[in-house]
Amino acid sequence: MHVMTIDNVGKSYGEKTLFRNVTFGIEAGDRFGIIGVNGTGKSTFLKTVAGIEAPEEGRILMANRVTLQYVSQEPEFDPNVTVLDQVMGGNLPEMIAVRVYTELLEKLRHEPDNEQLQTKLVRASDDVDRLNAWQLESEAKTILSKLGIDRFDARMGELSGGQRKRVALASALIQPSDVLLLDEPTNHIDNETVAWLETMLQKRSGALLMITHDRYFLDRVANRMIELDQGRAFFYEANYTHFLELKADREAREDASEDKRQNLLRHELAWMRRGAKARTTKQKARIQRYEELSGQSAAAKNDSVELSAASTRLGKKIMEIEELGCQANDQLLFQGLDYIAVPGDRIGIIGPNGAGKSTLLRVIAGERQPDQGTITLGPTVKIGFFTQEHEEMDGSMRVIEYIREAAETVRTGEGHTISAAQMLERFLFNPTMQWTLVAKLSGGEKRRLQLLRMLMTAPNVLLLDEPTNDLDIQTLSVLEQYLDDFPGVVITVSHDRFFLDRVAERMWSLEAGRIHQHVGNYSEYIEWRTANGPSSALESGKQSSSGTSGRKEKDAGLAERAEADQQPQKDERKKLKMSYKEEREYEQIEGMIADTETKLESIQREMELAFNDAVRLQQLMSEQQATEERLNELMERWTYLSELAEQIEASKKK
Repeated sequence: MHVMTIDNVGKSYGEKTLFRNVTFGIEAGDRFGIIGVNGTGKSTFLKTVAGIEAPEEGRILMANRVTLQYVSQEPEFDPNVTVLDQVMGGNLPEMIAVRVYTELLEKLRHEPDNEQLQTKLVRASDDVDRLNAWQLESEAKTILSKLGIDRFDARMGELSGGQRKRVALASALIQPSDVLLLDEPTNHIDNETVAWLETMLQKRSGALLMITHDRYFLDRVANRMIELDQGRAFFYEANYTHFLELKADREAREDASEDKRQNLLRHELAWMRRGAKARTTKQKARIQRYEELSGQSAAAKNDSVELSAASTRLGKKIMEIEELGCQANDQLLFQGLDYIAVPGDRIGIIGPNGAGKSTLLRVIAGERQPDQGTITLGPTVKIGFFTQEHEEMDGSMRVIEYIREAAETVRTGEGHTISAAQMLERFLFNPTMQWTLVAKLSGGEKRRLQLLRMLMTAPNVLLLDEPTNDLDIQTLSVLEQYLDDFPGVVITVSHDRFFLDRVAERMWSLEAGRIHQHVGNYSEYIEWRTANGPSSALESGKQSSSGTSGRKEKDAGLAERAEADQQPQKDERKKLKMSYKEEREYEQIEGMIADTETKLESIQREMELAFNDAVRLQQLMSEQQATEERLNELMERWTYLSELAEQIEASKKK
């Protein structure tokens, strides 16, 4: 069912064009993921679709009786309303009936002999029966509990920003809607809750448009992608993984088109320089063609964010933690943590909201004293702490001034010196943006700037508290690459499963006052825990809590597997005679390789012709991948048979 049409919509912010000429339709069952670099207008785009902001051009058309729910990054609330009242505050007849019944019941408790109230309550009960709405309140409480909200009578003004966001999400999920719009729904939600939310959204029959940096979430929920890039919108019928493939193909075609345009321009320029008389129609046409080519601009691209790892020298002694424990409001958060850091440690910290993850980082950073145990830091340790709180920034400062306050230059691991301006450019702040006032940046751009400022201090121990919140996917990819080369220690709290899989090599899971340790990334930990339970994970952590033994065990395991993998090859190469089947295969394999290469070229030509057909292009990409795998198999087999033939020939000469 068609629910909405976005027709030629455009929007600007001052002199900056956020997006223009955006046209697409939304059908029931479409689940769009919206991505783009911070500052490209993703949130503004979602607000425009929601009708909260009016488009400067174009129009948005909704089908009759279509209902829409929108959850912003920072929802607004009446601070005096309870959590349950906020969730049940929709305009659906079922919710109105439940509210009327609840209000009358509350009044009747204070006036039990009021016959008029009793009569109204009976009618209200009949309305709830007729609308089959009794289960709504129970469902609302279930969803709130799943989202980590247990106090249903708490006032909204008493909740943290993250808790208010989860209440808004619960309110949107409990109310049936044809179109659901979510702006960063996974922020401030722990890993298990994100997995539950995935399942909920996959089951929805209505349309969904969401902004999120969670790549696993996009991959499992989205079936359409919208990329906002330099004022343009690109559409892909794909989840996140297939989007990456299609985007790479699109950019390759754009590069080819630009190379062709530049080549034509060079030819026309050479002709112009030879001195056109510009009198004949043909010559005038050549001049006009040159002017058209010169006037065309290449498709704008976001430069890749490349950042060499910069850090201060780290000595032999880094960090020793003994029997560390903390409490909050007389409640034990965690206890008994033992850890000795070694260079290259990569630790991911997970656990339910309120388990003490951020507190643990603050203790390590020295911002809070532990209630039990000790932390001893080495003399060369320089901590960089990227908190999830949005620090106050002087909006009157220029971007480059804000970075220069931290350092004028930074020295990379390769010994190169990079200026603040160069680092800003690598972080997608072009020379023009570097002189922009901080106050004019988007929320995501400010977070990116704060991250860069922290890295400019060249720390050798990084503490990252929810670093993926408010950062775009491109910046996250660069941060991950930076951490690959970072020689020091990284300890990160994150609910982003992709980030943890990409970065962490050891997991600390805070549960019920204990810290379970496990060697491996997030997915490996979840698999281990599913098979063995958290108590087994704790025992595993005790055996390898020094930070080195686990890695040695892992390296030993890899060595054993490598030896096992090599053994069959050694045994095979002892053979000094080909079987009849191998001889036939050796005779035919070069022809098979040639045929496969021809097929691959044919697929690539067809892909060039099908660039406007996303479905066909996706099929061809699958064929291309299968053909490339087949070619690799044939090449490996040809290498083996050729070496075997050479050995047989050499043995005959002996």
